[in-house]
This record gives sequence, C-alpha cells and structure tokens, in this order.
Amino acid sequence: MATVTHPYNPAELLDTPEARAEYLSLIMADGDPAEISQALGVVARAHGMTAVAKTAA
Repeated sequence: MATVTHPYNPAELLDTPEARAEYLSLIMADGDPAEISQALGVVARAHGMTAVAKTAA
C-alpha cells in the first residue's frame, strides 16, 4: 500500500499575533540565518501578504 501524504503549511497554524511572535522567538534563539529567513516568509504568509505589503509601503 502506498503512503499518502498531505501538504504541510506552517502558516496555517500561526493564526494569532502571539503565535507568530512565539514562532519567531524560537527560530531566532537558534540563530541560523537560513531558518530565520524561512520563518519570516512563513510569518508573512500567516499574517497575509497583502497586509505586509500595505504596511511596508
């Protein structure tokens, strides 16, 4: 029998500002620049790219 997999999107789990802050804190504690870069992208998707773009402008 073949193994069935499902896509995993961590941004779906970061549905509150507190969850996003905790996630970033945990990632930054390790200090790996590649992980921090990836985490920032995940948090941006969780927050909503449109909202991020409006805030940045």
